Amino acid sequence: MGAAVRKGTAVTTAVRLAPLTHLDVLESEAVHIFREVAGEFEKPVILFSGGKDSIVMLHLARKAFAPAPVPFVLLHVDTGHNFPEVLDYRDRAVARCGLRLHVASVQEYIDNGRLHERPDGTRNPLQTVPLTEAIQSLKFDAVFGGG
Repeated sequence: MGAAVRKGTAVTTAVRLAPLTHLDVLESEAVHIFREVAGEFEKPVILFSGGKDSIVMLHLARKAFAPAPVPFVLLHVDTGHNFPEVLDYRDRAVARCGLRLHVASVQEYIDNGRLHERPDGTRNPLQTVPLTEAIQSLKFDAVFGGG
């Protein structure tokens, strides 16, 4: 792969690098954004449910700061309609990475009368109030989500 080239008394190694793929470029941009946000904001947060999008976001954040830990906390807006296996994965990932997780519960908002169950049973639209109130009460100033 590399070839030694002699220049005077110093020896330099020339290495041929493969061109960056489209995915390499996207990953590099994502890592750059995570680092920029860490430098510009006081209290960023990553939305993390344990689903595929948030797993990718956490993976990118870990790449951005490795070998240091991710300098953000995680926030999950729990609809109450998650598979137990997803919540187990979420909790294991948080523990493995040594991160803190805040959970805002749609069910708690329904139980205390602040939200009402929809006739169609879907809870995704109900996430907005717990999400915005968690962002405000925990004073997050930047939010990563929706990978």
